[in-house]
Amino acid sequence: MRLTHPLARLAPSAQARVLPPLIIATLALTAVLQAIGRPLQTAAAPLGIVSFELAGATAAAQTILASWDAFARQHAAFSLGLDYLYMPLYAVTIALACVRASATSLRSPQAVAMLGLLLAWGLGLAALLDAVENLALWQVLQGSTAGAWPATARWCAIAKFVLVGAGLFYAGAAVVFYLLRKARGY
Repeated sequence: MRLTHPLARLAPSAQARVLPPLIIATLALTAVLQAIGRPLQTAAAPLGIVSFELAGATAAAQTILASWDAFARQHAAFSLGLDYLYMPLYAVTIALACVRASATSLRSPQAVAMLGLLLAWGLGLAALLDAVENLALWQVLQGSTAGAWPATARWCAIAKFVLVGAGLFYAGAAVVFYLLRKARGY
């Protein structure tokens, strides 16, 4: 049985055409989210919304919330909402980059190529984890003191970051190896 990927219905030529605009859109929305998140960077939340995502406990989340004024809380709420648009965008972009990287790994061991396809599926899981994380963060932002919300957000965020990081590393490594092979005339 051959492993397929979540973007298998998209022809390789179409994949190659849509990946650059997806990368541009993802980078643009990343920049917008970073700009929206600047007011969230405080002594209690040096990483802004990421500090909130990783708080893990009610006391830590409440400390972060207390460091944000009303303006910052509005930015946090807007950021969480806009992130629902960002989730499918980054997931599809990185998954497609992994698929394309997997296709160029033909000279590599089959396990390396298969890893790219598995990561493409993992990016869909990352987006789902991100959605659960945002739901949990929204509950905390709205005043819930249930201890499960910050912990849920933290574990979902950690798993999401691992999957996204692995996908970015895989695709980036494939680009580097491709450029090295090209430079050497392979």
